[in-house]
Amino acid sequence: MPVGGDRYELYCEVPDEPEEPGEERPSGFVRRMKARFTTMIQEAERERRRSHVEGEAEERSFLARMKAKGMRWVAESIAEQRLLWHLRRQTAACLYYPTDVEGTQAMTLLRRQLGRDFDRHRFWLVIDSLLFIASGVLVLVPGPNLVAYYFAFRIVGHFLSLRGARHGLGGVQWTTESSAPLMSLRGAIHLEGDARERHVDDVARALKLEHLARFFERTAIQSP
Repeated sequence: MPVGGDRYELYCEVPDEPEEPGEERPSGFVRRMKARFTTMIQEAERERRRSHVEGEAEERSFLARMKAKGMRWVAESIAEQRLLWHLRRQTAACLYYPTDVEGTQAMTLLRRQLGRDFDRHRFWLVIDSLLFIASGVLVLVPGPNLVAYYFAFRIVGHFLSLRGARHGLGGVQWTTESSAPLMSLRGAIHLEGDARERHVDDVARALKLEHLARFFERTAIQSP
């Protein structure tokens, strides 16, 4: 996806992962944290889809609205990582790219982005692991160790992203296909206000991507 000048971002939308019927409670700290992480992400995605269809319900309590907004923020903030998590389980994938870009260049950009993602998530996995260990001193404080839980969730996210980036580089058979709507999206970068919003919405409908507009706004417009 073009997001400005020579800048591009990888993007995809995937359905919620179905819950396994009769699945046993996972054992081990890491597996329990991964299960809780997955549950939280699924709830965040359901809330984002609910708000997209229904809007903000006025009859909901203040705390319920705050939780809903928090869940939507979670879903928005990890949009980039969802692609990497999804790649972990794929053997083949198609890269769509703007028609004004050559297919070989698109693949070069893809591999470059996945390489950067791998290095970035490996770095933060190490940092957050050290901070998680350091947060153990708070176990002496009464109540749940929220700091440790925060870093534990970050560790899970970075670990899954790292695995996805590595698998995308060496375990996925890629095909490529040019996309005229993606080339059209490049023109939205220089538009203002309502004109940009309408243009991006048209592209999102053409590509059948319901959350594309928010992602584009965050990466292309709000980013420096």
